[in-house]
Amino acid sequence: MGSRHPAQVERQEADGHVGYWRSFWEDDDVFYGHVLGCKGLERRAVVLCVNATSTDRAREMLYVGMSRATDQLVVVGDPDFVREIGGNQVAARLGLEPR
Repeated sequence: MGSRHPAQVERQEADGHVGYWRSFWEDDDVFYGHVLGCKGLERRAVVLCVNATSTDRAREMLYVGMSRATDQLVVVGDPDFVREIGGNQVAARLGLEPR
């Protein structure tokens, strides 16, 4: 949700814009992308890294990221920040302990 993953930067530089997005459709490969670039797209499994450094657009990014997985979603990040931007209901759905 924060800065782009180094693997994403590397792939974009190596493959160009078209090659980078072509790799999205390669089901057996890992695709690294920023959550806002993946609006409207889905993958079977998604690891959402909640690494935003501010709350600007963080709620939008959390909801977009959480809705990209069709089968399995893994959310990684500070539980307090997830609760702050998503609220107690989202935190509970993710299995976070109540405060």
